[in-house]
Amino acid sequence: MRRIEFGPLPSGAHADDPESWPPVLLSAVSQLEEYFRRERDRFDLPLDLEAATDFQREVYAELVKVPHGRVTTYGDLADVVGRAELARAVGQAVGANPIPIVIPCHRVVAADGRLGGFSGGLDVKVALLAVENVHADGATESSRIHPDELRLDL
Repeated sequence: MRRIEFGPLPSGAHADDPESWPPVLLSAVSQLEEYFRRERDRFDLPLDLEAATDFQREVYAELVKVPHGRVTTYGDLADVVGRAELARAVGQAVGANPIPIVIPCHRVVAADGRLGGFSGGLDVKVALLAVENVHADGATESSRIHPDELRLDL
């Protein structure tokens, strides 16, 4: 799996018949459907992160360890990868995540519990967190998750 994108297909785009999809795509779709039905909380897919930098791969390796239904912070991720001073760089790596949901970048919030950003839009981040029973008081950058004790110190 190389990429998950949000939003409508570009004008004129079409989807191939699922019968022609490669097995890894069928598995990805099936696992994502199970996730949205709340029947799956972990993914078992081969991830192609060849285009990512070494630093991004380090961040993603830690990010996939954040349990379903919990959140962490950019600063905590920076600490775990051994670069406490690089919380902003961690934020950039999280924002560049090509495989959201599977690499759960929606589980990263600011140190004070604010949502921060999300490449798919904050309404999508709030919806993904809600699938995991983590609720926010809105869908703006200043909205906070509730309850605050869901934060996971790595």
